[in-house]
Amino acid sequence: MAPPPYRRPGLVLGRTSAGDDPLVRALQQDLRALGYLRAGIDGRFGDGTERAIRAIRYDLLNGIRHGQDGDAPLALTTFNRGRVANVTGVLDQSLAACLEDILADHRVPRLPRSDDPARANRETWAAVRGLVGLPVPRPFLLAILLQESGGQHFRTPTATDADDFIVVGLDRNDAGHPDRITSRGYGIGQYTLFHHPPRDDEVERLMLDPARNVDRAVRELDDKFHSFVDGATPAAQADDRIAEFGRGPLRPCRYGDDDPRHMADCARCAGEHLMDIGPAAPLHPGTSETLESTPYHAETAYDKVPDRSKLGCDWPYAVRRYNGSGVNSYHYQYRVLQRLSRPPISD
Repeated sequence: MAPPPYRRPGLVLGRTSAGDDPLVRALQQDLRALGYLRAGIDGRFGDGTERAIRAIRYDLLNGIRHGQDGDAPLALTTFNRGRVANVTGVLDQSLAACLEDILADHRVPRLPRSDDPARANRETWAAVRGLVGLPVPRPFLLAILLQESGGQHFRTPTATDADDFIVVGLDRNDAGHPDRITSRGYGIGQYTLFHHPPRDDEVERLMLDPARNVDRAVRELDDKFHSFVDGATPAAQADDRIAEFGRGPLRPCRYGDDDPRHMADCARCAGEHLMDIGPAAPLHPGTSETLESTPYHAETAYDKVPDRSKLGCDWPYAVRRYNGSGVNSYHYQYRVLQRLSRPPISD
């Protein structure tokens, strides 16, 4: 295997690199393939590339094999061998040597890419829209997929950006170590792994196969509906549902299961009662908490949000814990509800 082009004596790449640099493009491609760059292969050394380098340096110094969801094939510290000594946003030749070794090791899988991502995304979206017999409402599922990934499994290249890898979301939720990537979401449904690198079987099952990726999203939403909305402990209870509806049996739909509208007419229901939500509005009745910006959501207001208390089902409350907690979960809920009442779902 040839060494990467940025493996050159004395070469340093950082924010001072100007314009569309082919060496930066090669670096971005490798960082993307290894799951450290969220998006963008454009040759411009910006904030995303810098954060990716800081993250892989952190893992070379601190990365462990075990995650809360199982073990990675190996720990990234295996490749350091004393070469990377600190966390910076610069590629020097010590880091380049580590990257060369990582890329040459068959135990570290590359993230999938597509030769025709636009077609792959169209086919995946069409397949999801045609799903039947789901345990969750398909419109809510579609809204979640749009929120998670824009309804795309692969990124589509442009004239200036060659990125055609699987869509990846990167979470950094360790306040004490902001350079640590704590989890990664993959593909259209953002299937989440807490260990890194992924295993070959995870790439095969969850990244190369969009249907399995979506199936995990279905199971996750179904689990939130049954375990979070009105659970046995305070941590498994939806405060907004309790405040707006009270306790009682779960409500899958306002229509009975013998009605053709059962768990299918969500877009129309969502459009019946819309409300504007601002920073002064309480998150739910009886609380003093109001909407505020977070590192993940800068907004402090949302317009024309379907009123969750009038939908006649409990799926909005399950959606709130599909991705996030606290104030972040309300931001997420509002965004998904907005998507539910707008095209392409409401077409």
